[in-house]
Amino acid sequence: MAGSKYAYVRNFELPDPLLPGTFMLLRLDGHSFHRFSDEHGFTKPNDSRALELMDHAAKDLMEQYPDIVLAFGESDEFSFLLRKSAALYNRRQSKIVSTLASLFTSSYVFHWAKYFPDCPLKYPPSFDGRLVLYPSAREIRDYFSWRQTDTHINNLYNTTFWALVQQGGQNTTYAHATLKGTFSKDKHEILFSRFQINYNAIDARFRKGSTLVREELPEKTTANDDGAATGEPSDSGAPAAVKMRGRTKPRTQVVVLHCDIIKDDFWDARPEILAD
Repeated sequence: MAGSKYAYVRNFELPDPLLPGTFMLLRLDGHSFHRFSDEHGFTKPNDSRALELMDHAAKDLMEQYPDIVLAFGESDEFSFLLRKSAALYNRRQSKIVSTLASLFTSSYVFHWAKYFPDCPLKYPPSFDGRLVLYPSAREIRDYFSWRQTDTHINNLYNTTFWALVQQGGQNTTYAHATLKGTFSKDKHEILFSRFQINYNAIDARFRKGSTLVREELPEKTTANDDGAATGEPSDSGAPAAVKMRGRTKPRTQVVVLHCDIIKDDFWDARPEILAD
């Protein structure tokens, strides 16, 4: 069908392809979530319901897009790593950012009632997205180390701050002043000496954030009518291994971990994350 005389306006659309052979790192952040959390009565310093909802939305994203090999979340943000070889949407930046941010947001809204059954949404939440390219595994590891370190710093401050307010009777201005210029060891001391709180015993979800990875599903082997072994779905109900081009590709599931991702152990156990 011939184009109309108006079709020339498409010439103003500029391509935005991303450099091939590089890791794509997408970070989504809640927009004005301080206000959003106050309006919806989030528990301070951490609300397990809100964090679990974030994990659920991130898991939905990973299940929809197999090119995402790792995700890490804290508070109102999530970072997603796409493999080097990913050709998602022909590596068009605007398409990737807009579509994944949209799906994450819609999943957050869709599952809201599951985690906040007694708190209807007062207004729509939104998340902004940015995509950065990294050339090698070193930068990827440093990026996720940075985000987990940030998780620790922020949570230690917030835990101490809200202990001073909720248990110590200080107003927010005085609590900020109390913590001004303090180091980590000072905050640990305040928590333990004043409120008998051992920070290292706090739920790892709060201290280490949420890490989402893919793990292989175990197969159940049964015998068919001929006595030959056959792969059956695992207990989770997911299909068994799929045969592709003469080889068997194991089925995987997305799992949520609350672990250290700075040390080598995490990465050594999952070399596929940083593979090409």
